[in-house]
Amino acid sequence: MDIQTLAQRLHKNLAAVIRGKDDVIDKVILCTLCGGHILLEDLPGTGKTTMIKALAQSLDMQFTRVQFTPDLLPTDLTGVHIYDQKNQTFVFRPGPVFTNILLGDEINRATPRTQSSLLECMEERQVTVDGETRQLAAPFLVAATQNPVEIQGTFPLPEAQLDRFFMRLAVGYPDEESERDMLTGRTERDPLTELSAVATAADLLDAQEQVRGVHIADNVKDYIVAIASATRTDEKIRMGVSPRGSLAVMRAAQGHAGMAGRDFVLPDDVKAVCPDVLCHRILCKAAAHAQAEAAARVMEQILNRVPAPEIR
Repeated sequence: MDIQTLAQRLHKNLAAVIRGKDDVIDKVILCTLCGGHILLEDLPGTGKTTMIKALAQSLDMQFTRVQFTPDLLPTDLTGVHIYDQKNQTFVFRPGPVFTNILLGDEINRATPRTQSSLLECMEERQVTVDGETRQLAAPFLVAATQNPVEIQGTFPLPEAQLDRFFMRLAVGYPDEESERDMLTGRTERDPLTELSAVATAADLLDAQEQVRGVHIADNVKDYIVAIASATRTDEKIRMGVSPRGSLAVMRAAQGHAGMAGRDFVLPDDVKAVCPDVLCHRILCKAAAHAQAEAAARVMEQILNRVPAPEIR
């Protein structure tokens, strides 16, 4: 199954549940095809959790949901050794991270200690407990949600963890027509319960391999580097984009091209993915509550300032 076909099948499934949000759906699918982790940050009730549950049901893979709370411990995620009295030995009991899709609901309600337990999982796709390292299943995707308004009883995600999220997305409110359709569609049934899988883990792994094979010219790579460099020298930015961010832009641009049915990347692909891939990796010289808006403005200025290469 090619990239575009898989993307279209997933989009059809998700659009049956999340009405009027085609753009966000495509971005969630893009993250999935690129093997990237997703941070959905929006107000309660906008469909963040429903979006990920619909994605999980569309893929025939193992899905685990964890409700993050202040009393959640690192071992509640990674697993722990327990003593087996019958055999008089310690046995490892795997935690919920041993899955294909992990939904971390309200991730910012967990303490920094618990949040940090995901760092190794998200980057190396492995877990180390009591000095023993275990590989996670492939594919592995972390999808986290958080409410950006409520701050009581929450712990902001550190920059090291934000940098591991491929994209930060907001679902937003639906328009009136889409909300009316949603009410009509859920009068007697829940469309989420009627979704069936349209792809397997093998299909997704194959699509991810195809994404990595999409051609990207050297001058387009130089364009990505120039954008990243501009974030490190801009006077409005305190912390610029890391090399991990540059790699994420390249992979996202490859996925964006593949979803469009192309086997090569255009500068427009880079421009299309940069805001969602890079803005949460930038720390601006602005007030904490205005970081997202400031990063979006600076990124728009950088994309307008850095010249795009010509593709011949």
